[in-house]
Amino acid sequence: MKSYKELIVWQKGMKLVKEIFLLTENFPKTEAFGITSQMRRAAVAIPSNIAEGFGRRSFKSSIQFYSFAYGSALELETQLIISKELTMAGEALFKPSESLLLEVSKMLNVMIGKMKKLTKEDTSKLVTNLTSI
Repeated sequence: MKSYKELIVWQKGMKLVKEIFLLTENFPKTEAFGITSQMRRAAVAIPSNIAEGFGRRSFKSSIQFYSFAYGSALELETQLIISKELTMAGEALFKPSESLLLEVSKMLNVMIGKMKKLTKEDTSKLVTNLTSI
């Protein structure tokens, strides 16, 4: 694997960013610098941290950045719950973001788990293990 762009989890993370931007376009304009901004930042942080983790030279550092991406996913999940409970947009508008976020979160969790199981001697297997994520 030559680029983070080949990671399915990064590709889905990018789709999630688009979904969050589309969703938050429907939020009240009074929230432009509130939850709208926070959700967009958290969404952007997910694929950004995946890319940064891929580019790290140290195995441990890569895991750390993938963990940051997972943390941003949980942050975004909480913000989605809050904005839904406050009826920032119609219920149906939340569905695409929620399902994509769930998928990305699960993929990150699996990816981090697989990487933690690999020993230093097994790092050559990393590319094989990550191509399906």
